[in-house]
Amino acid sequence: MQTVTTERATTYARPVSGSKGIDWRRVATIAAFLLPAGIVYSLLVIFPLFQAGYYGLYKWNGLGPLENYVGLDNFSRVLHDEIFRKAFTHNLTILLLSVTIQLPMALGLALLVRRGMRGRAFFRTVFFLPYVLSEVVTAIIWSFIYHPQSGLNSLLGAVIPGYEPRGWLGDPNTVLFAIFVVITWKYLGFHFILYLAGLQGIPPELEEAAMIDGASPRRAIWDVTLPLLRPTIALSIFLSVLGSLQFFDLIWVMTTGGPVNASETMATYMYKYSFQRFALGYGAAVSLVIFVMCFGFSLLYQGLVMRRQFAQPPY
Repeated sequence: MQTVTTERATTYARPVSGSKGIDWRRVATIAAFLLPAGIVYSLLVIFPLFQAGYYGLYKWNGLGPLENYVGLDNFSRVLHDEIFRKAFTHNLTILLLSVTIQLPMALGLALLVRRGMRGRAFFRTVFFLPYVLSEVVTAIIWSFIYHPQSGLNSLLGAVIPGYEPRGWLGDPNTVLFAIFVVITWKYLGFHFILYLAGLQGIPPELEEAAMIDGASPRRAIWDVTLPLLRPTIALSIFLSVLGSLQFFDLIWVMTTGGPVNASETMATYMYKYSFQRFALGYGAAVSLVIFVMCFGFSLLYQGLVMRRQFAQPPY
């Protein structure tokens, strides 16, 4: 009996030498699942990306063969074009307004309706409902609201004596901010739900312990809840910035970038040159510049912010 026990102990304690061979069956299974998605991604993303870079080297209207090679002139023209620079500043304006106004509003609403509030399901539905609508439908609805003879002007005229109707979308000084109101109305609910999901993952006992130690509710939120919510905040900012750099549908339907390029964005600028002026070579160069901006920001932000936030334990 003692001999058998010794042999078993020796067998279990024996170190494993070397490494197991490759499980080719498992590799084949993984490849079989990834192959369809890889093919679709390559055809719809990778190939068009290289194709756009190739077309950007030519002056081409999209109708004939690629013969007029211009090298990097299209890319140089993009970077030196005053209208493109103006469109880029409009994207940055939307970005800054979204990060400083829209996201804090969504976070504040999420903190108000998170736990123990009556009608939470109602508020979630009300705030998230505009996000369900498409950009085109949203743009048409708000075009009627901003119409000089109806909607917002009629409401203000009934409330303010002597009020003169304004063309909110026809005034270069107000059009971008009017569009930002529509953007906030549509996307506030998305970030609200995102923050609400992050708050539900934070144990309420942590705030309660802080308040037992003498912290006020506001101080407990600032010192306990918000630090634990940093990964969600980082993700929200990431999505908001990328969306701000690629805005097209809503602005195109409402103003087509006007008046006088006052609401022009990089995406509407690209569309005009590609499909209205038939300068597809130049439009391809513009699209590649936009892609490099978005891709560069994604790499930097994920490497410097998101990786560090998601690598830390939540509590």
